Amino acid sequence: MAVKKSEIYSSLWASCDALRGGMDASQYKDYVLVLLFMKYVSDKYGGDPNGIIEVPAGGSFSDMVALKGDKEIGEKINIIIAKLAEANDLKGVIDVADFNDPEKLGTGKEMVDRLSNLVAIFNRPELDFRKNRAEGDDILGDAYEYLMRHFATESGKSKGQFYTPAEVSRIMAKAIGISGSKSADQTIYDPTCGSGSLLLKARDEAPHGITIYGQEKDVATRALAKMNMVLHDCPTAEIWRDNTLSSPHFKNPDGGLKTFDFVVANPPFSDKAWGTGLDPANDQFDRFAYGAPPAKNGDYAYLLHVIASLKTNGKGAVILPHGVLFRGNAESEIRKKIIDKGYIKGIIGLPANLFYGTGIPACVVVIDKENAHARTGIFMIDASKGFVKDGNKNRLRAQDLHKIVDAFTKQIEIPKYSRMVPLAEIEKHDFNLNIPRYIDSSEPEDFQDIEAHLKGGIPLRDLDALADYWAVLPSVRDELFDPGDRTGYAAPKVEPAAVKPAILGHAEFASFSSHVNDVFAGWCAAHIDRLKGIAVGDKPKLLIEEIAEDLLARFAAVPLIDKYDVYQHLMTYWAEVMQDDVYIIAQEGWAAARQIRELVKNAEGKFTETPDIAIGRQKLKAELIPPALIVARFFAKEQAALATLEAKADEIARTIEEMDEEHGGEDGLLFEAKTEKGKLTAKSVKDRTKQLGDEFEAGLFKKYKALEGSGKPLAPEIRKEFVEAAPDFLEFLQLTELLKLIEQEKSASDAAKAAKTALDTKTVKHYAKLTDAEIKLLVVEDKWLATLQADVAGELDRVSQALTGRVKLLTERYATPLPKLAESVEALQAKVDAYLKRMGFAWN
Repeated sequence: MAVKKSEIYSSLWASCDALRGGMDASQYKDYVLVLLFMKYVSDKYGGDPNGIIEVPAGGSFSDMVALKGDKEIGEKINIIIAKLAEANDLKGVIDVADFNDPEKLGTGKEMVDRLSNLVAIFNRPELDFRKNRAEGDDILGDAYEYLMRHFATESGKSKGQFYTPAEVSRIMAKAIGISGSKSADQTIYDPTCGSGSLLLKARDEAPHGITIYGQEKDVATRALAKMNMVLHDCPTAEIWRDNTLSSPHFKNPDGGLKTFDFVVANPPFSDKAWGTGLDPANDQFDRFAYGAPPAKNGDYAYLLHVIASLKTNGKGAVILPHGVLFRGNAESEIRKKIIDKGYIKGIIGLPANLFYGTGIPACVVVIDKENAHARTGIFMIDASKGFVKDGNKNRLRAQDLHKIVDAFTKQIEIPKYSRMVPLAEIEKHDFNLNIPRYIDSSEPEDFQDIEAHLKGGIPLRDLDALADYWAVLPSVRDELFDPGDRTGYAAPKVEPAAVKPAILGHAEFASFSSHVNDVFAGWCAAHIDRLKGIAVGDKPKLLIEEIAEDLLARFAAVPLIDKYDVYQHLMTYWAEVMQDDVYIIAQEGWAAARQIRELVKNAEGKFTETPDIAIGRQKLKAELIPPALIVARFFAKEQAALATLEAKADEIARTIEEMDEEHGGEDGLLFEAKTEKGKLTAKSVKDRTKQLGDEFEAGLFKKYKALEGSGKPLAPEIRKEFVEAAPDFLEFLQLTELLKLIEQEKSASDAAKAAKTALDTKTVKHYAKLTDAEIKLLVVEDKWLATLQADVAGELDRVSQALTGRVKLLTERYATPLPKLAESVEALQAKVDAYLKRMGFAWN
């Protein structure tokens, strides 16, 4: 059975989270991640005498599995971990968490059950890491990243600092140019490495690999980093535990600081205890030659350590709070000297609330020693507005990351977003680097034009502000506006309600839409064979990178549409749907699309997935092809017939609702037929009809039944005769009509249900009959490309709505000048006065 990548991660987290009890996430992670580590090394290196990790007898994950239900499971797990740790110099790394701790894991049966279930989570067949990375997709690394992110989210303030968001890590790695590294002998260092996520994201950018160094003062966090390195195939990475500022570990033979090709860091913000064990004035490594940072704020202490740790041609990136850019006193002096040295290549302002330990906004300070002597400016980016809400945090989207990297690496100046700020300009501002001083990212104010309100007309400056639209749709402006009766103002030619039809119906907008669709069609044509040619063993991450970059490039020249928005549509769809699909195909081939499986309830009696189709009690899930696509391709006629039957049933149901609304009130003819809950059911209506029928005289009822059987409507005089003879006859008549409708609705609904069941059955059976060509047509064209085509159409709608909305607003804003308003008020006042006078009251 195919297993979707996202489901592996989400079920892994859900299962672990359910077993954590009252333990804080920051503690529970130590247990979960150690088990993940044990599972990985056992799968990857177990039985391999040449493996870089030795899995000793009695020290493997399978030994843990064998302990299920064992009364001494906690103590024995500790022993198993200790054996692996001892065999691989991992003491103090994987044996930090105590699996026999009753305060955290409970006592007796509670501990036995919790640990047995926790081990079982990692014993799932889909978590087989023996072929990890074989297909170019790091399942284990992604699972670890997923868990780390969730643990950081759940750990609360100050406890989630062990993790740097992956998107920020990638920006830093790309900003310092690790992709241009030449050999694996080049080095990268993180002085406050946390769990190592920053180092690993940087390693991913190195085409030939890179040598990793890190230091972390927290015991448990350093253990996470060591495990993280092994889990990501970097077992030789040097991760040392100690205080970086007071006891830097990595030194040259002469006792000086070791220097590196690249340095990345996300140090604790505004560390008040940075000077513990340190005398800045007499620092043996001369890190504070530019000045000593404030005693209660260590931001510049870490920045100066990074600068000192770089080779003369080294490059680094440090995440720091915005205060480092503008705070005064000692920091101002240090900042000036660093700028004078030319070390700061750029500053990237990030959105607030990105990081797990704090909600304050931060920035990335990019250091480049290699070109420092020739630096004449600092490249600044204000990326503070590009993000999406993700729970209680903000998160950078793929488009935000790409835009930042493009602007920074290519030094692209974008209005209100990025610019190269000359050092001379910075000097004029007394070396204050606060980004808003140099980039105004605020939205322009929408000024009200007093003259237009007084005399009418639309200000030309407002229309000229739409120049990007008129460059593409020049005749549309002429269609909407005439020259005004005075300079600087235009006269609207169409009413506000007619603006949208005028724009959408114009040939130039049709031509623009056609051009956009042609660009997208060209992208589809360029990649459709590649998409249909996905084979077992292919690398999904390389595929999405290839097609996404091409989509971005193709839409770069399309006016009015932001290429990054189009790119984001693809990346969002990839993350939510397409990635899982491609992952399954790369694992199992296109034949996986023929699978449609029955869902099984969990231990709580609930389905954990939403079924795609239901036949009787069977709840079924399709792996790749939604049933609606099968129906649209192969059973369109049956679907149309079903729609007709359902429409008929709905129409009758609406008629019944209308009848209830008209006659179902307390004094209505149908009130007595309602149930205690106020409902009209077939039984309640039948019961009331029978009751009334029984109350009629036998002869009268017999006469009515005969007339009813004739099929002719009752003549008014006969109706009057019945009403005079039986006052409840009208109620009886209304109930009889309602009963017929209820029976008709049931019949129509039954027919629709039968047709639906027949169609669903045909659809389910058809999965097994699909040819490879049909599968590829359905998945690639009907599912993937059709979804993306709809997204592109949405971008066209956004363009039309933006232009329509602005033009309509301007037209309505100045539609009635003040003199006309005054005339209207005067006319209305005259009418009121006239009415009052006729009523005998004159007040004006």
